[in-house]
Amino acid sequence: MMTLDEIRGALNTRQHKAAKFSATPRQASVAMILSGREKDLDVCFIRRAERAGDPWSGQVAFPGGKADSLDKDAHSVAERETHEEVGLKLTANHRVGPLPTRQVATRNLVLSPFIYHIDTAEKATVFAREPAEVAHVFWVPLRHLFTPSSATELEYPMAGSGMTYPGIRYEEDVIWGLTLNVLDSFAQIMQRQLPV
Repeated sequence: MMTLDEIRGALNTRQHKAAKFSATPRQASVAMILSGREKDLDVCFIRRAERAGDPWSGQVAFPGGKADSLDKDAHSVAERETHEEVGLKLTANHRVGPLPTRQVATRNLVLSPFIYHIDTAEKATVFAREPAEVAHVFWVPLRHLFTPSSATELEYPMAGSGMTYPGIRYEEDVIWGLTLNVLDSFAQIMQRQLPV
């Protein structure tokens, strides 16, 4: 598949323009957290709790969220939100590199995704710390995300009245939407193709 060194090298060779940061709810960051060694990397995902008024209610996502007034930069947002949601304290030593920022026009915000790497001992400490926000935390082998048989479609909203979207299935969860778009930008940087 791909190693951490290959990922770090690919991220370091691309020009990245960070989003202009101001600590407002219009800024958001997520952490694509990798764990493992060599070609056996896993990726951390959360399934958001189902909550009225949450546009991402019940969806699979990376740990992360919106900026608040105390955040000094986009990394701080991803790291604070990750600790709040899954109990993991990410630091600058865990940083691998940034993925392309993206405008989320439907929510009027700028999303800054970052890749992090943790060791297996730290992976064992990850849990759904805020059940009102996070229903479930799970790890997906990186190679699974690129396996053709993992491709699926998801109807959203549910109950037969929505549109169909491409996704990647892992057990009972489907990765789609904004999270799939972030994964796709990662795949492009790595010169790989997702199966959707």
